[in-house]
Amino acid sequence: MGVELLNPHGSFWNYIQGSVKAVGLRYFVFAGLAWLLGYVFFRRRWAHRKIIPAFPEASDLRREILWSVSSVFVFSVVGALTFLASHRGWTQMYWKLSDHGMVWFFGSIVAAIFIHDALFYWCHRWMHQPRWYRWVHRLHHESRNPSPWASYSFSFPEAVIQALVFPVVALLVPIHPFAFALFMLWQILFNVLGHTGYEFHPRWLMDSRWGRYLNTPTNHVQHHERIRGNFGLYFNFWDRWMGTNHPEYENRFREVTSRPRPVAG
Repeated sequence: MGVELLNPHGSFWNYIQGSVKAVGLRYFVFAGLAWLLGYVFFRRRWAHRKIIPAFPEASDLRREILWSVSSVFVFSVVGALTFLASHRGWTQMYWKLSDHGMVWFFGSIVAAIFIHDALFYWCHRWMHQPRWYRWVHRLHHESRNPSPWASYSFSFPEAVIQALVFPVVALLVPIHPFAFALFMLWQILFNVLGHTGYEFHPRWLMDSRWGRYLNTPTNHVQHHERIRGNFGLYFNFWDRWMGTNHPEYENRFREVTSRPRPVAG
Protein backbone atom coordinates (compact mmCIF):
# COMPACT_ATOMS: atom_id res chain seq x y z
CA MET A 1 0.00 0.00 0.00
CA GLY A 2 1.26 3.50 -0.84
CA VAL A 3 2.09 5.27 2.42
CA GLU A 4 0.53 8.44 0.99
CA LEU A 5 -2.90 6.87 1.45
CA LEU A 6 -2.46 6.77 5.24
CA ASN A 7 -1.92 10.51 5.61
CA PRO A 8 -5.20 12.03 6.87
CA HIS A 9 -4.12 15.48 5.63
CA GLY A 10 -2.90 14.41 2.20
CA SER A 11 -4.12 16.01 -1.01
CA PHE A 12 -6.12 14.17 -3.62
CA TRP A 13 -3.00 14.17 -5.83
CA ASN A 14 -1.01 12.50 -3.04
CA TYR A 15 -3.68 9.81 -2.77
CA ILE A 16 -3.55 9.28 -6.55
CA GLN A 17 0.22 8.77 -6.34
CA GLY A 18 -0.15 6.30 -3.48
CA SER A 19 -2.86 4.38 -5.33
CA VAL A 20 -0.85 4.16 -8.55
CA LYS A 21 2.13 2.77 -6.64
CA ALA A 22 0.03 0.21 -4.77
CA VAL A 23 -2.19 -0.97 -7.64
CA GLY A 24 0.52 -0.85 -10.32
CA LEU A 25 3.08 -2.67 -8.19
CA ARG A 26 0.60 -5.45 -7.37
CA TYR A 27 -0.33 -5.91 -11.02
CA PHE A 28 3.19 -5.97 -12.47
CA VAL A 29 4.69 -8.12 -9.69
CA PHE A 30 2.00 -10.80 -9.70
CA ALA A 31 1.30 -10.85 -13.44
CA GLY A 32 5.00 -10.64 -14.25
CA LEU A 33 5.90 -13.49 -11.89
CA ALA A 34 3.11 -15.67 -13.29
CA TRP A 35 4.29 -14.90 -16.82
CA LEU A 36 7.89 -15.82 -16.05
CA LEU A 37 6.91 -19.07 -14.36
CA GLY A 38 4.28 -20.28 -16.82
CA TYR A 39 5.50 -18.85 -20.10
CA VAL A 40 9.28 -18.80 -19.71
CA PHE A 41 10.83 -21.01 -17.02
CA PHE A 42 8.30 -23.89 -16.82
CA ARG A 43 6.61 -23.58 -20.21
CA ARG A 44 7.52 -27.13 -21.23
CA ARG A 45 7.24 -28.76 -17.82
CA TRP A 46 3.73 -27.40 -17.28
CA ALA A 47 2.54 -27.77 -20.89
CA HIS A 48 0.18 -30.64 -20.02
CA ARG A 49 -1.72 -28.31 -17.68
CA LYS A 50 -2.12 -25.51 -20.25
CA ILE A 51 -5.91 -25.29 -20.52
CA ILE A 52 -5.78 -24.07 -24.14
CA PRO A 53 -2.59 -25.67 -25.51
CA ALA A 54 -1.73 -22.77 -27.83
CA PHE A 55 0.02 -19.70 -26.46
CA PRO A 56 -1.24 -16.13 -26.91
CA GLU A 57 0.12 -14.01 -29.75
CA ALA A 58 2.47 -11.11 -29.03
CA SER A 59 -0.23 -8.69 -30.20
CA ASP A 60 -2.58 -10.10 -27.55
CA LEU A 61 0.01 -9.53 -24.84
CA ARG A 62 0.60 -5.93 -25.92
CA ARG A 63 -3.14 -5.23 -25.88
CA GLU A 64 -3.58 -6.84 -22.46
CA ILE A 65 -0.76 -4.83 -20.90
CA LEU A 66 -1.88 -1.56 -22.50
CA TRP A 67 -5.46 -1.85 -21.26
CA SER A 68 -4.32 -3.13 -17.87
CA VAL A 69 -2.18 -0.02 -17.43
CA SER A 70 -5.27 2.05 -18.29
CA SER A 71 -7.24 0.13 -15.65
CA VAL A 72 -4.51 0.72 -13.07
CA PHE A 73 -5.10 4.46 -13.40
CA VAL A 74 -8.88 4.04 -13.17
CA PHE A 75 -8.51 1.88 -10.05
CA SER A 76 -6.11 4.44 -8.61
CA VAL A 77 -8.57 7.30 -9.02
CA VAL A 78 -11.39 5.31 -7.40
CA GLY A 79 -9.03 4.16 -4.64
CA ALA A 80 -7.88 7.73 -4.01
CA LEU A 81 -11.49 8.93 -3.80
CA THR A 82 -12.28 6.10 -1.38
CA PHE A 83 -9.40 7.00 0.93
CA LEU A 84 -10.25 10.69 0.71
CA ALA A 85 -13.82 9.90 1.74
CA SER A 86 -12.56 7.58 4.49
CA HIS A 87 -10.27 10.22 5.99
CA ARG A 88 -13.28 12.52 6.14
CA GLY A 89 -15.32 9.92 8.00
CA TRP A 90 -17.71 9.07 5.16
CA THR A 91 -16.99 5.31 5.15
CA GLN A 92 -16.51 2.63 7.80
CA MET A 93 -12.76 2.40 7.31
CA TYR A 94 -10.97 2.74 10.65
CA TRP A 95 -7.35 3.53 11.46
CA LYS A 96 -6.55 2.03 14.89
CA LEU A 97 -6.25 -1.75 15.14
CA SER A 98 -7.50 -1.57 18.72
CA ASP A 99 -10.87 -0.19 17.57
CA HIS A 100 -12.11 -3.63 16.47
CA GLY A 101 -9.41 -6.10 17.52
CA MET A 102 -7.51 -8.73 15.56
CA VAL A 103 -10.41 -11.18 15.22
CA TRP A 104 -12.41 -8.64 13.25
CA PHE A 105 -9.26 -7.52 11.39
CA PHE A 106 -9.14 -10.94 9.72
CA GLY A 107 -12.94 -11.27 9.71
CA SER A 108 -13.19 -8.09 7.66
CA ILE A 109 -10.92 -9.62 5.00
CA VAL A 110 -13.23 -12.64 4.75
CA ALA A 111 -16.25 -10.32 4.56
CA ALA A 112 -14.58 -8.31 1.78
CA ILE A 113 -13.89 -11.50 -0.20
CA PHE A 114 -17.54 -12.60 -0.05
CA ILE A 115 -18.82 -9.10 -0.86
CA HIS A 116 -16.51 -8.90 -3.86
CA ASP A 117 -17.49 -12.35 -5.07
CA ALA A 118 -21.20 -11.49 -5.05
CA LEU A 119 -20.63 -8.05 -6.60
CA PHE A 120 -18.46 -9.53 -9.34
CA TYR A 121 -20.92 -12.29 -10.23
CA TRP A 122 -23.93 -10.01 -10.67
CA CYS A 123 -22.02 -7.22 -12.42
CA HIS A 124 -20.40 -9.80 -14.69
CA ARG A 125 -23.75 -11.29 -15.66
CA TRP A 126 -25.10 -7.81 -16.33
CA MET A 127 -22.12 -6.99 -18.56
CA HIS A 128 -22.97 -10.01 -20.70
CA GLN A 129 -26.40 -8.64 -21.53
CA PRO A 130 -26.40 -7.94 -25.31
CA ARG A 131 -27.26 -4.27 -24.80
CA TRP A 132 -24.14 -3.65 -22.70
CA TYR A 133 -21.67 -6.32 -23.74
CA ARG A 134 -20.29 -4.47 -26.78
CA TRP A 135 -19.65 -1.23 -24.93
CA VAL A 136 -18.50 -2.55 -21.58
CA HIS A 137 -17.13 -6.10 -21.61
CA ARG A 138 -16.21 -7.11 -25.15
CA LEU A 139 -12.65 -5.80 -24.89
CA HIS A 140 -11.84 -8.18 -22.04
CA HIS A 141 -13.06 -11.06 -24.20
CA GLU A 142 -10.67 -10.20 -26.98
CA SER A 143 -8.37 -12.35 -24.87
CA ARG A 144 -9.90 -15.65 -25.96
CA ASN A 145 -6.76 -17.41 -24.70
CA PRO A 146 -5.80 -15.15 -21.79
CA SER A 147 -2.39 -14.67 -20.26
CA PRO A 148 -1.61 -13.32 -16.76
CA TRP A 149 -1.37 -9.85 -18.31
CA ALA A 150 -5.12 -9.97 -19.07
CA SER A 151 -5.98 -9.71 -15.37
CA TYR A 152 -6.79 -5.98 -15.59
CA SER A 153 -7.42 -5.75 -19.34
CA PHE A 154 -10.70 -3.82 -19.17
CA SER A 155 -12.38 -1.07 -21.14
CA PHE A 156 -12.77 2.22 -19.29
CA PRO A 157 -16.43 1.55 -18.33
CA GLU A 158 -15.62 -1.94 -17.09
CA ALA A 159 -12.60 -0.71 -15.13
CA VAL A 160 -14.90 1.73 -13.30
CA ILE A 161 -17.34 -1.09 -12.53
CA GLN A 162 -14.57 -3.41 -11.34
CA ALA A 163 -13.20 -0.62 -9.13
CA LEU A 164 -16.51 -0.30 -7.29
CA VAL A 165 -15.33 -2.98 -4.87
CA PHE A 166 -13.12 -0.34 -3.21
CA PRO A 167 -15.88 2.02 -2.02
CA VAL A 168 -18.50 -0.73 -1.61
CA VAL A 169 -16.39 -2.67 0.90
CA ALA A 170 -15.38 0.51 2.74
CA LEU A 171 -19.02 1.57 2.99
CA LEU A 172 -20.45 -1.80 4.05
CA VAL A 173 -18.00 -3.09 6.67
CA PRO A 174 -15.50 -1.60 9.14
CA ILE A 175 -12.11 -2.39 7.63
CA HIS A 176 -8.59 -1.30 8.50
CA PRO A 177 -6.43 -0.10 5.59
CA PHE A 178 -3.94 -2.92 6.21
CA ALA A 179 -6.78 -5.46 6.09
CA PHE A 180 -7.92 -3.82 2.88
CA ALA A 181 -4.39 -4.15 1.50
CA LEU A 182 -4.34 -7.88 2.34
CA PHE A 183 -7.71 -8.29 0.65
CA MET A 184 -6.32 -6.60 -2.47
CA LEU A 185 -3.34 -8.97 -2.43
CA TRP A 186 -5.80 -11.88 -2.36
CA GLN A 187 -7.77 -10.26 -5.19
CA ILE A 188 -4.83 -9.81 -7.55
CA LEU A 189 -3.39 -13.25 -6.72
CA PHE A 190 -6.66 -15.02 -7.52
CA ASN A 191 -7.26 -12.83 -10.57
CA VAL A 192 -3.82 -13.55 -12.02
CA LEU A 193 -4.10 -17.28 -11.31
CA GLY A 194 -7.45 -17.34 -13.10
CA HIS A 195 -5.85 -15.81 -16.18
CA THR A 196 -2.58 -17.75 -16.24
CA GLY A 197 -4.02 -20.28 -18.67
CA TYR A 198 -2.86 -23.19 -16.49
CA GLU A 199 -4.88 -25.45 -14.22
CA PHE A 200 -2.99 -25.99 -10.97
CA HIS A 201 -5.69 -27.76 -8.93
CA PRO A 202 -5.51 -31.56 -8.50
CA ARG A 203 -7.91 -33.76 -10.46
CA TRP A 204 -9.70 -34.97 -7.32
CA LEU A 205 -10.90 -31.45 -6.52
CA MET A 206 -13.96 -31.70 -8.77
CA ASP A 207 -15.14 -34.85 -6.99
CA SER A 208 -14.76 -33.34 -3.54
CA ARG A 209 -16.93 -30.87 -1.64
CA TRP A 210 -14.33 -28.19 -2.36
CA GLY A 211 -15.01 -28.54 -6.07
CA ARG A 212 -18.54 -27.29 -5.47
CA TYR A 213 -17.37 -24.11 -3.80
CA LEU A 214 -13.98 -23.07 -5.21
CA ASN A 215 -13.50 -21.67 -8.68
CA THR A 216 -10.67 -22.85 -10.90
CA PRO A 217 -8.58 -21.39 -13.74
CA THR A 218 -10.34 -23.84 -16.08
CA ASN A 219 -13.66 -22.25 -15.15
CA HIS A 220 -12.52 -18.76 -16.10
CA VAL A 221 -10.48 -19.69 -19.18
CA GLN A 222 -13.50 -21.60 -20.48
CA HIS A 223 -15.53 -18.41 -19.95
CA HIS A 224 -13.03 -16.49 -22.09
CA GLU A 225 -13.08 -19.20 -24.74
CA ARG A 226 -16.85 -19.80 -24.92
CA ILE A 227 -18.04 -16.37 -23.64
CA ARG A 228 -21.20 -17.72 -22.01
CA GLY A 229 -21.51 -19.23 -18.53
CA ASN A 230 -19.01 -19.36 -15.65
CA PHE A 231 -19.55 -15.84 -14.30
CA GLY A 232 -18.12 -16.38 -10.81
CA LEU A 233 -14.85 -15.12 -9.37
CA TYR A 234 -13.51 -16.77 -6.21
CA PHE A 235 -16.29 -19.28 -5.59
CA ASN A 236 -18.52 -21.43 -7.73
CA PHE A 237 -21.68 -21.41 -5.64
CA TRP A 238 -23.32 -18.43 -7.40
CA ASP A 239 -22.97 -20.20 -10.75
CA ARG A 240 -24.33 -23.39 -9.21
CA TRP A 241 -27.25 -21.65 -7.49
CA MET A 242 -28.17 -19.68 -10.61
CA GLY A 243 -27.55 -22.54 -13.07
CA THR A 244 -24.93 -20.58 -15.02
CA ASN A 245 -22.02 -23.02 -14.96
CA HIS A 246 -21.07 -23.99 -18.49
CA PRO A 247 -22.48 -27.50 -19.06
CA GLU A 248 -19.04 -28.82 -20.05
CA TYR A 249 -17.13 -27.17 -17.20
CA GLU A 250 -16.62 -30.22 -14.99
CA ASN A 251 -15.69 -32.46 -17.93
CA ARG A 252 -13.25 -29.84 -19.19
CA PHE A 253 -11.59 -29.66 -15.78
CA ARG A 254 -11.25 -33.45 -15.64
CA GLU A 255 -9.82 -33.56 -19.18
CA VAL A 256 -7.20 -30.91 -18.43
CA THR A 257 -6.16 -32.46 -15.12
CA SER A 258 -5.94 -35.98 -16.62
CA ARG A 259 -3.35 -35.19 -19.28
CA PRO A 260 -0.09 -37.10 -18.83
CA ARG A 261 3.05 -35.29 -17.82
CA PRO A 262 5.54 -34.76 -20.66
CA VAL A 263 8.42 -37.22 -20.79
CA ALA A 264 11.63 -35.59 -19.65
CA GLY A 265 14.27 -35.49 -22.29
